[in-house]
Amino acid sequence: MNLLRRTLLDLLDRLTQHRGARPDPRLRVSNLTRQTLLASNVEVADKGAKRRKGLLGRERLSPGEGLWILPCEAVHTFGMQFPIDLVYLDRSHRIIKVRSDVLPRRLSVCLSAHSVIELASGTIRDTQTRPGDSLNLEFFI
Repeated sequence: MNLLRRTLLDLLDRLTQHRGARPDPRLRVSNLTRQTLLASNVEVADKGAKRRKGLLGRERLSPGEGLWILPCEAVHTFGMQFPIDLVYLDRSHRIIKVRSDVLPRRLSVCLSAHSVIELASGTIRDTQTRPGDSLNLEFFI
């Protein structure tokens, strides 16, 4: 009985600690030039562990989902199970380069980029997104 009580107290302590933690910020990403929505639920990877993991371990990326990695000049898809679209941005959120349907086990680089947004495959095609377009990144929780 004492072991069960201790286990329950440990569980309650962990739950209480997580309640105070701030949720990870998310983004809505719109193409201002084309007046289209690229994604409504984009995670931000701006810290070491999250940047290293990226989309690894996921089975898929649903339409409307994505990952904004910053800073970032290159992306690999080694270990991934699905293709993705890539949008490379400068510091002003203007698109420098796009790559559609990047398959697993590939490498993509844009040395002049400040960040990259990984999106569900087909997003670039569906939204007619092109280099030179300006994006709006709107945070929400």
